[in-house]
Amino acid sequence: MTGEPNRPNRRILTVLFFGVLMGAMDIAILGPAIPAIRDAFGLDDRLVSWVFSIWVLANLVSVPVMTKLADRFGRKRMYLLDVGAFGLGSLIVATAPSFGVLLAGRALQGMAAAGIFPVAASVIGAVIPVERRGRAFGLLGSVFGIAFIIGPILAGLMLTVGWRWLYLTNVPVAFLILVLGYRILPKTETNRAAPLDWKGLLSLGGALLSLAYALSVFDTSDVIGSLTSWRVLSALILAFVLIPVFVWVEKRAEDPVLRIDLFKNRQVALASVNAIGAGINEAAFIFFPTIIVLAHGVTNSEAAFMLLPMMLAVALGSPIAGRLLDRTGSKFIILSSNVLLIFGMLGVATSPSSTAVFYLGSSLIGLGMAGLLGSSLNYILIHEARKQEKSISQGLITLNISIGQLFSAAAVGAIAASAATPLEGYSTAFTMIVVVTLVVMSLSFLLRNRAEEQDAIQASEASRG
Repeated sequence: MTGEPNRPNRRILTVLFFGVLMGAMDIAILGPAIPAIRDAFGLDDRLVSWVFSIWVLANLVSVPVMTKLADRFGRKRMYLLDVGAFGLGSLIVATAPSFGVLLAGRALQGMAAAGIFPVAASVIGAVIPVERRGRAFGLLGSVFGIAFIIGPILAGLMLTVGWRWLYLTNVPVAFLILVLGYRILPKTETNRAAPLDWKGLLSLGGALLSLAYALSVFDTSDVIGSLTSWRVLSALILAFVLIPVFVWVEKRAEDPVLRIDLFKNRQVALASVNAIGAGINEAAFIFFPTIIVLAHGVTNSEAAFMLLPMMLAVALGSPIAGRLLDRTGSKFIILSSNVLLIFGMLGVATSPSSTAVFYLGSSLIGLGMAGLLGSSLNYILIHEARKQEKSISQGLITLNISIGQLFSAAAVGAIAASAATPLEGYSTAFTMIVVVTLVVMSLSFLLRNRAEEQDAIQASEASRG
């Protein structure tokens, strides 16, 4: 009988798990699909890169929009809307008669994915008992490791019948999640007392779009020339103008997109710093296949297989970190994760040609990312945010991770391009990431200890009802 009350929660987690898995698989299959898409539409490397870039741009801009709408109109409603939009975007990509239509479908997928994970995390905060939330977040975090293990394998099999099937299969999956989600997911309260803060949404969206665009067109082989080009410079200026406008608007909004005083909370500020640090480390994954090819003289296919231990570490480490989180609190997990990232990245930076060191280092990095991305940061925000801003608080983590990824990808590329040899450049860039992570870890000692965190959680739960 003791397991009976948990059955509804298990069903809810199953629906959330497969929704997030669908979105994560879309990222995992893109690498294998890119060559086929390039050949199908006769594209060059710069044009085909927009298959990924348009997704990133749409995703980053849409995070605050989707999460704010979830808090305002209900998490169940927005989760189902995002899943449905993702399925529609996949259908558009699969049937695209031209590259422009394909990009429109990819943009819709990116917009929808912006809501799926943070809204799923906020549902966990609303319906899962506090003593089991860590393991629930950990389960959700393991999705990304699982996706990057099975995604390329499934992509390889499906590419034998055509790249369009990679996206067409999302349609029945999305439909099934919609049916199950409609029946299983609980309704949440809505918050429509105040007018929607359109000024805040537009100013924040414009700032994020400008920043993301500037970094996406940044030429790492010509840093000075790129920074002074009208495309990059004008986008950066617009971003830095709109950020203070957003702050000004939010201080006066009746129902702001994001409370500025939320960042006065030390836990929130430190979780945001750790999210940016996690994004900086995660962006290094992009360059791992290139490093493997350069350092070990293997093919691209063999390099992909050498990443499996890291992905297994993410898949297995996330649920373990979640279970430990319920027992030890977030400070221990965050500090431990940063230590793992430091030693793992340092190993890859200093001994890239050693196969044993690479496997060990990349596995430590996977475990470190599992602890940060899978549970601990979401755990902090779900308890520090107000009841009516649970979704936007989860979106804040996603937003900061994305910002860290964008800056890191541009910086690593620039350092690698300016070095005497690419491998030497990557080693230097990864050493700098180690230094940044050391700073982030040092700040993390200021997080609440286990007893203080539990007192705050109990107070938060009492205020909820």
